[in-house]
Amino acid sequence: MPTYPGISTAAFRHPLDQNAEQTLRGIPGFDLLATSFLEYFYERPQHIYLTGNNIKVGPRQYGTLYGIYRECVRDLDIYPEPVLYISQDPLANAYSLGHKQPYIVINTALVDLLEEAEIRVVLAHELGHIKCEHSVLISMSLWVMGTASLIGDLTLGLGKLMTSGLIYGFYEWRRLAELSADRAALLVTDDLNPILRTMMKLAGGSQKYQNECSLQEFLRQAEEYEQLNEDNLNQVYKFLIYNGHTGTFLTHPFAVERVSYLQHWANSENYKNIRRGEYKRAGAEGSIEVKSSPGEDEIAKLRQQIADLKAEINRVKANDK
Repeated sequence: MPTYPGISTAAFRHPLDQNAEQTLRGIPGFDLLATSFLEYFYERPQHIYLTGNNIKVGPRQYGTLYGIYRECVRDLDIYPEPVLYISQDPLANAYSLGHKQPYIVINTALVDLLEEAEIRVVLAHELGHIKCEHSVLISMSLWVMGTASLIGDLTLGLGKLMTSGLIYGFYEWRRLAELSADRAALLVTDDLNPILRTMMKLAGGSQKYQNECSLQEFLRQAEEYEQLNEDNLNQVYKFLIYNGHTGTFLTHPFAVERVSYLQHWANSENYKNIRRGEYKRAGAEGSIEVKSSPGEDEIAKLRQQIADLKAEINRVKANDK
């Protein structure tokens, strides 16, 4: 497997991820909430829970997975090594969180669904999040959503206004951050096929009928989606689906979209240069900068942005009836 000593996230991070993070950081209220997050967010309770109720992976626990994991950590030049846990959970999922002590959790359903090459994809993907310091902002987004109501009560409704805009911003960024983590997975595996198989299984894979699932048919489905995506009205519907029209915000892009983005990058000069060892080396990047609190003009601008967004959603809903 290829290794990338000293690689910087700037070498492979997706531009859409970078732009979405810059937009998120520019939303009024972000810096105020960043200050509160860094002041009040404690990681110790989560580590107590994970240590008490999950299996910590190591040389004598899930030794095969740990060997794969150590290779991925080495390949992406991550230090210190984040802690890896296996959680007993019927939902095929994995996630990475943490600020000072990042960690990765993989559910047993996902371990049972995937082959070893595909588990490597998941591990490299989650390590990509940590490498890009996504885990800090993801932790912050979960904290914002959990405390939005409390902040609103404490600030006579102002907090609710600010966090509404932030929640839209956080979800948009979280979806695009997945594109950078997918690139990290490709760097580690140096092979599109296990990543594409993983995408297919995450979309609708079944242990019982896995022999009846065709990767080629899934790729044709991705091409069909691209044609649908060219229609402007479908773009509006996609926006609504992503942003709560079906009852919940989506944290990941559609699987077929991720396939398309990754196929494009696999054929790019950027990827080929990295494979040849021609990439940016690491420096200071990814820290949360805290500025002054938002002024009244910024709050007024945010009010207008939220009002415009709600008006557009109501307009589309009305036309859809």
